[in-house]
Amino acid sequence: MEKLQAVRGMNDILPGESARWEFFEETVTRVARQYGYRNMRAPIVEHTPLFVRSIGEVTDIVEKEMYSFEDKLNGEALTLRPELTAGLVRAAINASLTYNGPVRIYSLGQMFGHERPQKGRERQFSQFDVECFGFDGPDVDAEIMILASRIFRELSIPDIRLEINSLGNTDERAAYRAKLIAHYEANLSALDDEAKRRLYTNPMRILDSKVASVIEVNKTAPILLDSLQDESRAHFEGLQTLLREANVAFVVNPRIVRGMDYYNRTAFEFITDRFENPMTICGGGRYDGLFEQLGGKPTPAIGFGMGVERTLLLLDDNAPVASQDAYIVHAGVGATAFASQIAETLRDAGLSVT
Repeated sequence: MEKLQAVRGMNDILPGESARWEFFEETVTRVARQYGYRNMRAPIVEHTPLFVRSIGEVTDIVEKEMYSFEDKLNGEALTLRPELTAGLVRAAINASLTYNGPVRIYSLGQMFGHERPQKGRERQFSQFDVECFGFDGPDVDAEIMILASRIFRELSIPDIRLEINSLGNTDERAAYRAKLIAHYEANLSALDDEAKRRLYTNPMRILDSKVASVIEVNKTAPILLDSLQDESRAHFEGLQTLLREANVAFVVNPRIVRGMDYYNRTAFEFITDRFENPMTICGGGRYDGLFEQLGGKPTPAIGFGMGVERTLLLLDDNAPVASQDAYIVHAGVGATAFASQIAETLRDAGLSVT
């Protein structure tokens, strides 16, 4: 009989590896609670329109990567969640979670993306999320970046670079979009087919292109920060001031746009250069319009997602391994019951015993 294998890109976590996962989970949970965040959990399966409406139809996630299917029982279009934010916002709307005021939450779970498995990104992958619903000032933007920085310190992961940008509001992005389209139209011959396809639907995603000719065109592309008006500019400058006061190092990267359509104003990424190419370990931003977009009341919000697998790649050899406090060896008639009693006594004292 043929031996069954795990689905490609959906990996087993064996006992020898799980201690590192538990160390990560215990660390992020403890830090989140130190900042006053409470745990929230949403289903792994959601209605497909939730992600189409929130993430955006003309994105790689919706167009290429979602695991979507039709429920054979009732014909509903369902999707294995590709990210956490949309489901958490949907749950918050359903439960009127912000009725009595703003809330801080964290969540940890599995996501799914149908793409080629690669280092730190599998088809089933895990994320730690922090979300703040109902806060509109730059202080909470700074707070979640400070929180993420503390997590990396607690995990003893150095050399993580924080890059920030502002995507402005809807009108500012519209003005920028027009400038960007004009720039690309003037350099049409340098665009690859993918960039041309996105030119009039999602031109900001072209800024993420890895094609050499497009990278050259992007070097002279207009910068969104130049399109910001007073309110958005003040928000972004306030964020920078708060990060400096908290001694959190950062650089402004005007090319950060993030992968979902729902972002506005603040966008940020924590990046490592430890691998062959720069890798984003944690990223997020503000999504003030998402509640209303999903049928809720206007609610400012911000959050981030931290890739668990990617973070675990950065843990050094001093990360904990599974261990026991005591082992009991016994022999002889009647020794089994006596050894069991001793083991239970040690466990009552909080020890791990085999």
